[in-house]
Amino acid sequence: MATIHAQIIGDTALLPRDELERLVELARRYEEIDLQMQNDDAPTATMMRLAEISGAFDFWKEEENIYQ
Repeated sequence: MATIHAQIIGDTALLPRDELERLVELARRYEEIDLQMQNDDAPTATMMRLAEISGAFDFWKEEENIYQ
């Protein structure tokens, strides 16, 4: 038996979710598969949006851009 561990963030697991499911389907044709998926509660894009709207980094807008 093969065991597949996959961490899912939104619809992505190192490859699009539908491609992962297709690979698992193909593997199951040849042997029993134990697919263990872990879904993140807060995808990266959601966390980035929360930081953006929270105003926690608004002080950067007032700083001079020293990197130009």
